[in-house]
Amino acid sequence: MGMVGALAFINLIIVLALVGVSIYGFVLFVKLANRGIKALDIYINEKNNSRL
Repeated sequence: MGMVGALAFINLIIVLALVGVSIYGFVLFVKLANRGIKALDIYINEKNNSRL
């Protein structure tokens, strides 16, 4: 039973690490999307102001 418990513990650590990396990646993606939206807004404003 000791070997099975050790494997379950290692599996738990791996799953928790993957969940943590997934959450971190999602946060980075949201930050990147936010920057992209700001850059697109600036680009649109510059294009609209140059026509006036």
